[in-house]
Amino acid sequence: MRPVTRNALVAIVGVLAVLLALGALPAHIATGDPYYVEATAADATGPAVAGENLSERRFPYSFGAVAAAEAGADPARSEAYYSGVVGFKAAFTHTPFEEFQEFETRAPDAVDRRGDGPVGDVAHLRVNDTRYRLTVVRVSGGEG
Repeated sequence: MRPVTRNALVAIVGVLAVLLALGALPAHIATGDPYYVEATAADATGPAVAGENLSERRFPYSFGAVAAAEAGADPARSEAYYSGVVGFKAAFTHTPFEEFQEFETRAPDAVDRRGDGPVGDVAHLRVNDTRYRLTVVRVSGGEG
């Protein structure tokens, strides 16, 4: 094999390895205070996103919180999401904020945005004939 060809292959493999690491490693970054989606049963009336039409794999934070609520957890929270260093992680991983944006796209009346930040955003999701109030919360220190 010619040196030029070998160097080109090494460079391509190196670039692929770096891209793979960028896609896999950010999910393991756990810095800063965690964000959670918290679910509570809400009034049966009012607009809500139909959970029957959603995939639990696409909305893991929201359905994780609903599953915790159905199991009787208090507080009923999803797994933690850590934002990582200067928002780097959000470019490569799924976030609970993206779930709320998707809810707003599907049913704008079912989502209530509270200010500039995602903390305090509220969405209503109907799963198994129960309407849940989902809230993005940020837990500081060792409260989680």
